[in-house]
Amino acid sequence: MNIGIIGSGNIGSTLAGHLTKLGHQVAIANSRGPESLGEIAEKTAATPVTTEVAAGAKDIVILATPEKAIPTLPIKILSASRAVIIDAGNYYPSRDGQNTDISGGLTDSEWVGKVLGHSVIKAFNNIVALSLASKAVPPGSPNRIALSVAGNDEREKRVVTSLIEQIGFDAIDAGSLSESWRQQPGEPAYCQDLDKDALESALQNADISKREVNLTRADEIARPYL
Repeated sequence: MNIGIIGSGNIGSTLAGHLTKLGHQVAIANSRGPESLGEIAEKTAATPVTTEVAAGAKDIVILATPEKAIPTLPIKILSASRAVIIDAGNYYPSRDGQNTDISGGLTDSEWVGKVLGHSVIKAFNNIVALSLASKAVPPGSPNRIALSVAGNDEREKRVVTSLIEQIGFDAIDAGSLSESWRQQPGEPAYCQDLDKDALESALQNADISKREVNLTRADEIARPYL
């Protein structure tokens, strides 16, 4: 597939390495421009491009950026895209600023879709980069880590599920985008390296009445690293 990744941090660059090894054509971009991506290109074999080129990828576009960067992306290109757009980001108020839409009840990915004017799939956000880089294993391996996939388009979810399985993780359908708060920071399913059954339980055990408190706690813990 032809895949664009916007964001060259730990998650974006790790995904670039996985996907090129699988034989996909991968273009990677960041806000600093292609000239800043030489080391990542050498390490991952992804092609450094502008954000406009990455946004125009034919099959999949992965957004691995802070939520505060979403409005600065090539919105016109993304809104007109026929690709599956994956939101791999997470909302942290101390980094991204207070977002009234999210505090008003939207999940962070519902907000991303609203800004882009395009459907998005929530995935790759509930695993730490080190685990994503080092814990991929073949299907059927004991304790294979599972990732949750949320979205409103069933075909798009199947595309992303297949991609996760190719990389070396199990994937589970986490429901609609409005349910994706269950895999956001502070929730039981967030960055815990759970197998399929445990992840299913963690998603179901999330308590929406604790969503704001859990995010606040997660934000406080993450603040020194953001």
